[in-house]
Order: sequence, then structure tokens, then C-alpha cells
Amino acid sequence: MNLKNKKEFSLPFAGRTITMTVSDLAQQANAAVMGQYGDTTVLVTTVMGKEDRAIDFFPLTVDYEERFYAAGKIIGSRFVRREGRPSTEGILSGRLIDRTIRPLFNERLRRDVQVVVTVLSYDEQNDPDFIALLTTSLALSISDIPWAGPVAGVRLGYNKTETITNPTIAQTQELLAQKGTCDSFFAGKGGSINMIELEGREVSDEQVKLLFAEAQKHIAQLVAFQETIRKEIGKEKTQVALTQDDPKIVSMVRSFAYDTLQNILYTTDRHKRDVDLQELKTKLYEQGTSLGVEDTAAIDRALEQIINEVVHINIIEKERRPDGRKVDEIRPLFAEVGLLKRLHGSAVFFRGETQSLAVTTLAAPGSEQLVETMETTGKRRFMVHYNFPPYSTGEVGRVGAPGRREIGHGALAEKALRGVIPAKDEFPYTIRVVSEIVSSNGSSSMASVCAGTLSLMDAGVPIEKPVAGIALGLATHQGYNTESKDRAFKVFTDLQGFEDHYGDMDLKIAGTADGVTAIQMDLKIDGITDEIFAEGVRQAKGARTTLLNVIQGTIPAPRTQLSPFAPVITIIKIKPEQIGLVIGAGGKTINGIIEEYGLETIDIDDDGSVFVAGSDRTKVDAAVEYVKGLTKEFVIGEVVTGEVVRLLDFGAIVDLGGGKDGMVHISEVKNGYVEKITDVLKLHQQVTAKVIKVEEGKIGLSIKAMNNN
Repeated sequence: MNLKNKKEFSLPFAGRTITMTVSDLAQQANAAVMGQYGDTTVLVTTVMGKEDRAIDFFPLTVDYEERFYAAGKIIGSRFVRREGRPSTEGILSGRLIDRTIRPLFNERLRRDVQVVVTVLSYDEQNDPDFIALLTTSLALSISDIPWAGPVAGVRLGYNKTETITNPTIAQTQELLAQKGTCDSFFAGKGGSINMIELEGREVSDEQVKLLFAEAQKHIAQLVAFQETIRKEIGKEKTQVALTQDDPKIVSMVRSFAYDTLQNILYTTDRHKRDVDLQELKTKLYEQGTSLGVEDTAAIDRALEQIINEVVHINIIEKERRPDGRKVDEIRPLFAEVGLLKRLHGSAVFFRGETQSLAVTTLAAPGSEQLVETMETTGKRRFMVHYNFPPYSTGEVGRVGAPGRREIGHGALAEKALRGVIPAKDEFPYTIRVVSEIVSSNGSSSMASVCAGTLSLMDAGVPIEKPVAGIALGLATHQGYNTESKDRAFKVFTDLQGFEDHYGDMDLKIAGTADGVTAIQMDLKIDGITDEIFAEGVRQAKGARTTLLNVIQGTIPAPRTQLSPFAPVITIIKIKPEQIGLVIGAGGKTINGIIEEYGLETIDIDDDGSVFVAGSDRTKVDAAVEYVKGLTKEFVIGEVVTGEVVRLLDFGAIVDLGGGKDGMVHISEVKNGYVEKITDVLKLHQQVTAKVIKVEEGKIGLSIKAMNNN
């Protein structure tokens, strides 16, 4: 590609070449970089606002823009041939980038920073996530935007014998078809990791730790590559004023509130804590007024800073958690199944104040979700959806379409459960699990995994094994003082909301008794080491055992009978070339069968699998027999039985089922001369005959051949 003032940088990596191009393209952005890996290409732009905003958070936005043209597709509705809202995959890719780069910004920055990732070309082999994150990091690194990168990420696949670096799409699909494997994405700076996404098929805890260590080596190489480019063409970072706390106000809040917080923060009654904190704030405002301090926002920020410090120091030095639990203690657990009889499967799972109500719905294969995106064209048979209404946290808020958080949590729970879902030929249902978070106080996504497992078992879905999930938190000295050199830390089990807000890590690990099925990790600090991760994996395994015992104590195994309100589905196999016969011209035959037998649907896969679904077992069985008859291929010598449906001067027509019939010529009715067919056969008479001719769909029968045996 010939671009004005182009500078190109390349690095061989995992058998392909990374190419980074910086030019005058998108020159009005603070920085713009085009990244290519294989034939997958992205354009990343970074822009920072000109003025600070009067807000109490850092306003970072990451937009991941999929373009259908990147994959050579024109899709969408017939009337709107352009991209609309991002696909689920696009939202998850944007979240992956956001979660990696956000901890490297100073949280006191108050200017808008926007990263826009546009996928220009997709080769259907190299997932854009890898090159998109790398290009984003380089764009931020060479820009004048204050940022503590670079970072990088790498996809690692494990196939039970070896690790594959940046596996292709096809390789990933193959390895996830086996037990003991995984597909993972690790990101961070050289020497530490700050973001993880992993989907496993009961991969071992030990293997997960090995992947963590291996990822750091690859990331270090990619970070060094970026550093070389930054030194050559990077801009000087803009000196942006950061929000500053007045030392006098911080000192006032510390002296007034520090000891009081030691009592207020440590209670199992969250409501009381909130009330007491509000009362403390009121007293602080009064104290400030008496000292001539009217800036209540500054008092609030100082109080947050002191609370953060108190929470960290107490956990690290005293193993004292806000609700009094030990570092590896799980909150009280409760589970129940079979809540409402008309639901196909339902369950509730409580962990402390976090409550998930999960419902499993079963449907015919025709209810599969059709997926048509830049990366994927196909169907989804198994879905997990997550809802987080405002009442779950005792608040008033908007109820509407799911946001990025809901989509991300649902996708994580789906990853955790997907590996134990039975194959379609074993259990021919479309399966949808919905988790309603009716109360939330931390780690609702992992509660959704536990409740989802219970509801699947209650629905009679023959999952291979129960799955449970737990969230781990972390306290480090860097979490309240970025300048601290003290590397002491504490990992703690079953992260609650207060600890999540002030803690440094949210590490979610789900799995069965035999291995890990999903991991997701986010950090507020720069990164974690192998030692911290290993401790998190160890605690998660112990917690998982406890959770699985509760699940199996509630329902030991999937129910052997489906709900009477679930559809009845029977599978039969026909030859692919017979599919047209069953469908008929314009769907006439298949629609006729559905109407005649009162079915819900008949779905046919390209391999000849026919799924007959209805609410009545008897009618489904009858329809199945009809389809079998319709597609039956008769052979000479075969003995058949049927009803005489027509009498002709020269013979009789016998119904063979499935819309097929055979002709018994008058000479084949019996030995000897037959003058009239009515002398021997009558309408509706059941006869047994032998097939003596099969020619172009016409079947000749002989009754006398049976008598000659």
C-alpha cells in the first residue's frame, strides 16, 4: 500500500508477519496506525479531547468497528445494507482492548480519550483481536496522549500435547472439540499480565498456570518491538493537568475519619455501612465548613482515598475483610430447582446477597439463532443471556436493551457452560439459558454459571458434568499507593461488591471437578505475577469443590424426563439426496406433514438429519413413520404389507405408507387365471406381497409369490 509519508515496521511472529504502518492516513487524530497480520488488517486511531471535564472518573471510550466489506460480505436486512449496532463478537473485542489498556492510564486524567478500531480486512484465519490490541497499544504509545504502555496480547491454544501460538480460526475450532484443551488470550506489559480470556474443555489448573508464564515471553517480545518504534517516531507526551487532592483536605479527612472507618467499614450489614458512611460524610462537610473548606467534592475524593487505603492495609496485613470472612471463605450458599412448573428448567442460586434466577428453555433446532457478522455466518444452538435490572442493587435506573456489561457477563457464562452441553445428535434441542440477577453484591456472572448449571439439570439437559464458578479478589500496596515498592499481596475468595470496588483484581474462574472451562481477569493495577495468579487458581479450585457439592446436593444429576411443556423431538436420518423429496416443491410436502400431524416444525440439516418436533409424542411418532415411509427405498425380494386403496381392471394399488404405493398386476394376485380382480381382492383389505420390480419410483408387487414360498 503506497501512502504519503509512510513508515513501515515488521516483525515475524508465530509463522506470520506483523506489519505496522504509520503515514498521513487519518492525520487529524493524535495518532493513527494500520496493523496487519496475515491478511487481517485494522486501522486504529486515538484522539484526546482538548479540555478537562468536570467529572469524577477518567472518560475512556473504545469503539470496535466491524466492516462487512472486510470479509467481502454485503449483509443486513434487504432494506438496510449497512452496519448497525456492533455484533456480540465486536462488543467483546472492544471490551478486551478496553480492559487491557485502561489500567495503564492515570485515573486522575479528566480528558476524553477515544480509541476507534476499524477492521479493514479479515482473512477468516487470523482473528482481529490480536492485531487490534497490538495496533491500539502502538497508536497510544507513539501519540502525545499520556499513557504508561505499551502492552500486547497473545492467543494461546493448547491441544493436550503442545501450545499453539496465535492459532488460526480453524485450529481453534479443532482443539476446542477435544477434552483437556483450551483457547486463551493473555495481555499485559512485559513481565506481568493484566487481562485474561480463556475458554477450556476441562483444561487442568497446572496447564493454565503454564500458559500464564508462556504468554509473558511472547508479550515481552511484542512490547520490545513497540518500544523500538516509539523511540524512532513517538511524540512527546502532552503535559495534562491531573485532578489533585488538596493535602490539607486529605489530612483533615484522615485525622477525622481514619479511626472511625475501622468500625464503619467492617460489618455484614451493607445497608448499615451505607448509612454510617453517609453520616460520616455529613460530619466531614460540617468539619470542613468550620475550617473554611466548602469543596464537598474534594472531601468525597479524599474519603474515597482513605477508605481504599484502609481496606487494602487491613486485608494485606491483618487478613481482615469488610464482612469478617477469612481470605478463602465463601459467603452462605443456597440453591433450589423446579421453581415454576411451566418452565422447562429453573433454579435459584444464592451466594450471600448475590442471587441468580436461571431459566432454561428448550426448543426445536429451527429456533437456533442465525448469526451473520463480519467474522461469522452460521447458527448458535446454545445461548446464555444475562440480565442485570437496577432493582438488583436497590437502585432506580433504565430498563432496556442489554449493555456491554450484560453482553460480556452472558458471554463468559456461556463459555463456562458450553463445553458440557451434549452434542446435537445426542440431544437435538436448541438451548437457551437466561440468568436474571435479582440481587447483586459481587460476582453475579459466576452465580449465573452455578444457577445455569442447576437449571440445565432441572430441564433434563444431559450435561456431562456440573460447572461452578467463583471470583477472586486481590489487595496490593500498589492498589492504594502506586509508588509503593512493597510487593506483599493477599488473594481472597468470593469477591463481594465492596471489595470489588476497592480491590485490585477481579479473577473469575469456572470449571468442573476435573478442570477449568472459563477464566476472565480484569485489573486496576498494571499487572500481576505468576505467584499471584497461581494463588488465585489454587483458591478457586477449593471453592469450586464447595460449590459443586452444593449443586449436586440440590440435584445430583440431570433429570431423566423432560418437562411435559418442552417439545418432543425425534431424529431420523435420510440420504442427503432425499431432502428435496421430504421438502417437496415449494415446501408443499413438509408443510403438509406438519399440518396433518399437528407438529411444531420439521427441521432438516444438510447431512440428512431430520428433526421432527411437536407437543404430542403419538403424533410425532406417526409423522416420523410417515417420513420413513416417504424416504424408504424398496428392493426386489422385500416383503411388504399394505392396504388395498384402488381396484382396477388390470390389478390393485396397495398403499405402502409415506405417500408411496405399489401395483399388484392381476396376473400376480394368485396362481391360476383371475377373471376379475374383485373376485380375489376388496377395497381396504390388508395384503402381504413381495416386491418384484423397482423402476423409476414405480414399485411392482406380487401376492402369489408369497404363496409360492
